[in-house]
Amino acid sequence: MPAPSSRAEFSPDEIERGEILFRRPCKFLKGVVDAAGLPSPRRLELAFAGRSNVGKSSLLNALVGRKALARTSNTPGRTREINFFELGDEVYLVDLPGYGYARASKKEVGAWNRLIRSYLKGRAALGRVFLLIDARHGLKATDKPILELMDLSAVSYQGVLTKADKLKAGEIESVADAVARELATHPAAHPELIVTSARTGLGLAELRAAVAGLLGQ
Repeated sequence: MPAPSSRAEFSPDEIERGEILFRRPCKFLKGVVDAAGLPSPRRLELAFAGRSNVGKSSLLNALVGRKALARTSNTPGRTREINFFELGDEVYLVDLPGYGYARASKKEVGAWNRLIRSYLKGRAALGRVFLLIDARHGLKATDKPILELMDLSAVSYQGVLTKADKLKAGEIESVADAVARELATHPAAHPELIVTSARTGLGLAELRAAVAGLLGQ
């Protein structure tokens, strides 16, 4: 089976719509520790998921052009809530707790994982999950339960490689091809990847364009 394109492509108009969208104010709304605290599903929600320490907070900060909108840490498992951010008046950006390794008790990790599963399975306003994957490691065994859950729940998701600046160009393409081949076997996965680096800005315009494009659907 040939691999899908490892790079999502967008027209200049799509890129511009993304840039316009992300010029709007973005602010923290609330952090949620259980399903009862979720906000009313009155806006499109676009979630960012990934293993602990994959770089979600850094990418979100770079995406909105803010240094500390989402808290960053070198300690895996720092995000312990579902954090909602208002982007303009149309969309919520949703930062999910990292799954996999975290410096926390088994009870805490179990609670976060149950919260993630509950959100992904039953959230009507959820338009897409951007699944962040460390470009240095590709998909790992800890990603598979989330992939399977989103497939079963018919939640659309798209792979986003992070920390691409840590690799050489040829290495990035090799990882991207491998990830694209794996995602092609999952029915709910979007067929194209977005390759990013929060440090250099690589792929941020494309990710903004992807978010803006979902508002029109």
